[in-house]
Amino acid sequence: MTREVGVIEFWMCFVPLFVAVDAIGSMPLFLGLTQGMSLKDVTTVIIESVLTAGVVAIAFLFGGTALLRLLGITIADFMVAGGVIIFAIAIGDLLSSDTPERKLLEGRLGAVPLGVPLITGPAVLTTSLLLLDTYGWATTAGALLANIAIAGLLFFFAGQLTRVLGSAGATVISKVANLLMASIGVMIIRKGLAQLLGNLAGAVGT
Repeated sequence: MTREVGVIEFWMCFVPLFVAVDAIGSMPLFLGLTQGMSLKDVTTVIIESVLTAGVVAIAFLFGGTALLRLLGITIADFMVAGGVIIFAIAIGDLLSSDTPERKLLEGRLGAVPLGVPLITGPAVLTTSLLLLDTYGWATTAGALLANIAIAGLLFFFAGQLTRVLGSAGATVISKVANLLMASIGVMIIRKGLAQLLGNLAGAVGT
């Protein structure tokens, strides 16, 4: 029974992070940035992006709560702000019709922009910190690293997946993922406001 509960909790933690990472929706940008590179160079970029994303995500996961406490920010405050950010990012992507173009970037593509902020961006950082309060360190960190690893695998097979899905298919999946992410943002805002109102009512009552 305990094992089944653990699996369910992991899945409940995994899904919001999968939506936040949106690796499938990021594939067109990845392909544009790595166009013309050899397979060896692309593999190097993917490894660098996954390592960078993982280090930044875990560091924020373990230090984010202390940072909030230092700034005097409650979990409820962060839930409302984080929910607004997630909602805004999702709506922006939903309404955007721009196609990503390749840009000349200095430094390593793997670290920036692929690792951060493409894989580990504001939505992932916010979602992971909020899930931490509900599911704990081990489950959240495991789900976070699993999603980052999946993003790396999807990037490795990006060319084949794009040919199977087609540009229209990849766009549809990305839009559906963003719609789910917007819904998650609304849910987080609702829970944050409920907690804030509960705290306020408790303070007034005392």
